[in-house]
Amino acid sequence: MKAADAFEQGASGAKDGREGNPRWRRPKKFDRNLVVIGAGAAGLTTSFIAAALKAKVTLVESGKMGGDCLNYGCVPSKALLRSAKLAQQMRGAAAYGLGAAVPKIDFAEVMARVHRVIDTIAPHDSTERFTALGIEVLHGHARLVSPWLIEIDDAGAKRTISTRSIVVATGSRPRIADIPGLDGSSCLTSDNVWDLTALPRRLLVLGGGAIGCEMAQAFARLGSIVTQVEAGPRLLPHEDDDAASLVAAALRTEGITVLTGHEAMRCEPTGDGEPGARRLIVKGGGRERAIEFDAILCAIGRAPRTEGFGLDELGIALDDDDKSVAADATLRTRYPNIFVCGDVAGPYQFTHVASHQAWYAAVNSLLGPFGRFRVDYRVIPWTTFTDPEVARAGLSEREAKERGVAYELTRFDLAELDRAVTDGAGRGFIKVLTVPGKDRILGVTIVGEHAGDVIAEFVLAMKQGLGLKKILDTIHIYPTLAEANHSVAVVWRLEHAPQRVLAWLERFFAWRRSA
Repeated sequence: MKAADAFEQGASGAKDGREGNPRWRRPKKFDRNLVVIGAGAAGLTTSFIAAALKAKVTLVESGKMGGDCLNYGCVPSKALLRSAKLAQQMRGAAAYGLGAAVPKIDFAEVMARVHRVIDTIAPHDSTERFTALGIEVLHGHARLVSPWLIEIDDAGAKRTISTRSIVVATGSRPRIADIPGLDGSSCLTSDNVWDLTALPRRLLVLGGGAIGCEMAQAFARLGSIVTQVEAGPRLLPHEDDDAASLVAAALRTEGITVLTGHEAMRCEPTGDGEPGARRLIVKGGGRERAIEFDAILCAIGRAPRTEGFGLDELGIALDDDDKSVAADATLRTRYPNIFVCGDVAGPYQFTHVASHQAWYAAVNSLLGPFGRFRVDYRVIPWTTFTDPEVARAGLSEREAKERGVAYELTRFDLAELDRAVTDGAGRGFIKVLTVPGKDRILGVTIVGEHAGDVIAEFVLAMKQGLGLKKILDTIHIYPTLAEANHSVAVVWRLEHAPQRVLAWLERFFAWRRSA
């Protein structure tokens, strides 16, 4: 069932449930204006906005404050990537006229630093901070027992609170591959990989998406022998071929065995008698091969966390495709007072999208009587933090072709950018799709050093309806990587130069020379 269909089907059902179902009697008054379930990026931001609007709000979290991003995702992964990048830079010091160094890697200390980074950022998302903002923070498992009642179980101690509105922001969890012989409990995931204190000698990474590529590169740079297996024809399936190919080439150059077009068939002991030694049998090109490993990291995506919160009992449906909670364009479920945001809502599983949705969830749930806002997904940027990084906003070439969208392509190679040359960071490009004959930007892909930072100017331009001419008219500091944005605008301008005017100017200047 699609989200829109589920909402339409349940819209009248919500009224019937409110007025005709004896199990769900609407309270005459409420303890809270809003209860938010989940203290990840979506829930924290929703609570913050609700408190700023002077609503009485309760935030409920059964695990760690900060959710996946702080504890298991963005923060620890970027801390690990930084250590891995420094190790790689030390190996490549000779290219900068320095003596090459072999980094002495203390993996336990690397992981200790990861946890120190988490601890440094944690106060931003802490119970103390949000309590000081006027938010009631409760630790326990929340379950909807009616459209207005939340039961909170804190280690067996239960309490029920009533609320006029509810926002479900319960996040997501890693998907585990269903492979014969593979015990899911023994798999590393983006949740538990941070518990490692010893570097796996041979690491097998399942999945060629952003998480798989980032972790494969990080562990290889830190000393693991890494094999990456992807069932699809290439890595980074959501990006264009040229971007994905650059990343795949970088991974292979660093010694990672990248196997695309290979399906995982079964997992089995190696048979050599070594305790715990295993191998994965994969099939590609019609042939099977065995990959021995000491640890396997499952990075095949994340599933919305929907079980155990009472959604089924209330008849709140899930989307057929990604199993996110079905909701309309304002993030409202079949019940007019229950909203969702973040990973559990789809369609994008990014921290910045969760925070973006949170504004709509907070405002629509609290101020709905005055009107509701549809979530604006027109310009959603994201970055894969490999080296080189891949950043994108708007349409890719592949998407434009699939949708039949006419476009013109303008490309600038970073090897021509002075700052990229000085930094030894010439690997990559900027590719801009525009409306034919116009400078309106349809999509941007950047592959290169700090691509996730450089693309911000394009995100602003697309959001505010500014075209390449405005970027061309903007002074960019020399020499910086951001100057590449200006350079690609120059390329576009040269390709769209007014030929009739130039022909007239050529005759005019010829006349001036002879006058």
